[in-house]
Amino acid sequence: MSSLYIHIPFCKNKCFYCDFPSYSCMENSIEEYLNALEKEAKSRAKDTYDTIFIGGGTPTHLSERQIEKLGDIISNIKMSNNCEFTMEGNPGTLTKEKLCMMKDIGVNRLSMGLQSTNNDLLKFIGRIHKYEDFLKNYNDAREVGFENINADLMFGLPGQSLQEYKKSIKSLIDLGLDHISAYSLIIEEGTKFYELYNNDKLKLPDEEVERDMYRITLEELEKGGYHQYEISNFSKEKKECKHNIVYWTLNNYIGIGSSAASYCSHKRLKNVNNIGEYIDRINKKGNAIEEVIENSIKDDMEEFVFMGLRMIKGISIEEFYKRYNKRIEDIYGDVINKYTNMDLLKIACGNMFLTKRGIEVSNYIMSDFIL
Repeated sequence: MSSLYIHIPFCKNKCFYCDFPSYSCMENSIEEYLNALEKEAKSRAKDTYDTIFIGGGTPTHLSERQIEKLGDIISNIKMSNNCEFTMEGNPGTLTKEKLCMMKDIGVNRLSMGLQSTNNDLLKFIGRIHKYEDFLKNYNDAREVGFENINADLMFGLPGQSLQEYKKSIKSLIDLGLDHISAYSLIIEEGTKFYELYNNDKLKLPDEEVERDMYRITLEELEKGGYHQYEISNFSKEKKECKHNIVYWTLNNYIGIGSSAASYCSHKRLKNVNNIGEYIDRINKKGNAIEEVIENSIKDDMEEFVFMGLRMIKGISIEEFYKRYNKRIEDIYGDVINKYTNMDLLKIACGNMFLTKRGIEVSNYIMSDFIL
């Protein structure tokens, strides 16, 4: 499996919880950025890809003509016959014309940033859209032929009630989405919410309510015909996100664009964050890589376990041995015994995976697998 990530760092507005490398009010740089992206794609994206993911930022903040330009860049990239080609889109920046253009350039999976069906909550967290905008975009996407659509949903938001969140989940199930990503709010340094939280101006649901929200997510989505294949991801049959599975199984991927990361041949590479510096480096040097870290075997083992335990099926014990020529019990025996005895971790059918209780405290468990 070979995968390509393309970063589009532009946003109409920065959400109050977002710490992603994305920027608003930089529309004047988009054309130069796309030109630099084209050069980087020609020099670095040389494989045949099974998955392509255009993320951000807000890729649909680009104009129709700019999306067409993005398509020209993609047309020089080799794709396998069944390539999963995802593009993120946010309500408030999506139009039917843009959706048609996305289909024209080969996008076959749409990932929409909804976050909540409650308009007051959407406004409070800094989203630029209303739920009605999402519904229109969703219906337009179905009309133009998208058969694989994801929506992102957040819980643990300021002032969010259990009842309100349950209503959001049920609304998405009723719509018939193919995939739902449901994750809790994390207060990240450098965000507006971080500042408010530190000044005691952000009222968050307590930990028990947040856990109840996660339990409701599991219960309602299972009843709605979705299966959980990763801690925060749920899909209809055969609609799992293949691209993200590449990350969780520690397989190779290339990232292009500002701040994009790559992992290949046991090396981690990262491009510069700053848009202007990215453009300048590509034009002068042909690449914008600012950091190269060569993973040791220990690094790879840690990441293989750490990422793989996010998957509901967990990690293959045989695959661990094939990759590292070591028995997982010889490396992690004490940790494995500790959590299997607590019924938080289980080994069955050749896999090691978190139990339902284990998933609820997954961050605590995974930190123990750092060598």
